Amino acid sequence: MSTGMVLEGGGMRGLYTAGVLDTLLDEEIHIDGMLTVSAGALFGINFASRQKGRALRYNKTYIRDKRYISLRSWLKTGDMVNKDFAYYTVPFSLDVFDEEAFKRSGIAFYATVTNMETGLPEYIHITEPFKQMEALRASGSMPFVSRPIEHNGTKYLDGGVSDSIPLEKAEALGYEKNIVILTRPLDYRKTKPNDFIIDRWYKKYPAFKEALKSRYKNYNDTVEKIIEDEKQGKNFVIRPSMSIPIKRLERDPDKLQAMYDLGVKDATTRIQELKRYLKNAH
Repeated sequence: MSTGMVLEGGGMRGLYTAGVLDTLLDEEIHIDGMLTVSAGALFGINFASRQKGRALRYNKTYIRDKRYISLRSWLKTGDMVNKDFAYYTVPFSLDVFDEEAFKRSGIAFYATVTNMETGLPEYIHITEPFKQMEALRASGSMPFVSRPIEHNGTKYLDGGVSDSIPLEKAEALGYEKNIVILTRPLDYRKTKPNDFIIDRWYKKYPAFKEALKSRYKNYNDTVEKIIEDEKQGKNFVIRPSMSIPIKRLERDPDKLQAMYDLGVKDATTRIQELKRYLKNAH
């Protein structure tokens, strides 16, 4: 029975996921495929390359570096997270991503993106991360603070707009047991956005605009389904056991560490329960 992993996004809340994943690496948890979104893709890929601590390390090292995330970058390029530094300088030279280890892992890795013309999710199979860096960047490019990313002639943005938690896609791909790692506590639900701002900002992309407007409802419906499936033992969910105030583009290293530490704590607390769940999968 194949095992999948589903990773929610959430900007720097994704350091919670990094903490969980590093714990699972220590425990030699095996999975067959990963369905990831946004920060879940950008940080989660280090699980497949078995680079424990990398996501926390480079974020804490560069989070206050204006070359990484800054208002200046947004005003100059349209991207709050600087493309050249964050997606090319860091993984290619400053804190090198181990692409060969990623390929050896045998994990089928998918990054969710939102097609701006259709407003629908697409799930890009990442096999060569360095060559497919723009697909990963598209998955993690949040609305309003990122320009549309062109990949293979199509414009994309954050996969979380159209499919924030791609559990149904994981199931459709044949993963019968799924570990779902969320970045919000059990009681969190999204609220309705400001339609006026969305209409003005994305008037050239009507389908994307509608996807952004309905995201909150789709997200909340998905969370409810996950809770019901979890009760029936269909999936195994790890989510923050407490709420830590943190911005999507948080620049306080201590808060990044706190999110990571919470992920380690929550995963450690439930690791034996997870092993029992996976043992029953085989």
